[in-house]
Amino acid sequence: MNELDDYQRSATRTINTTLTREHRLLDASAGLAEEAGEVLGHVRKHVMQGRALNHDVVVEELGDALWCLAIAADSLGVTLSDVARVNITKLKARHPDGFSGSQDR
Repeated sequence: MNELDDYQRSATRTINTTLTREHRLLDASAGLAEEAGEVLGHVRKHVMQGRALNHDVVVEELGDALWCLAIAADSLGVTLSDVARVNITKLKARHPDGFSGSQDR
């Protein structure tokens, strides 16, 4: 087991047990989009409006997004390690020599 899976196991202790697996997936997926929007809002205001970036708040929002990701993955019956492994495989196939700005996407 790794830290991602340990985190996921801890996060799933806070699942709303009255929801079906399908509803948990929907709730976590919607939450992931909402939390990503909150991160974006903080970064946009920093870059576009010159506001100070509150690092701690952004990290907290990223944590909320991670929770949603962990619950979505659990609802699909996979671990965060599974998700990471699949993503690394996809990235290696897409960028076998590493990322270069000149590569087609």
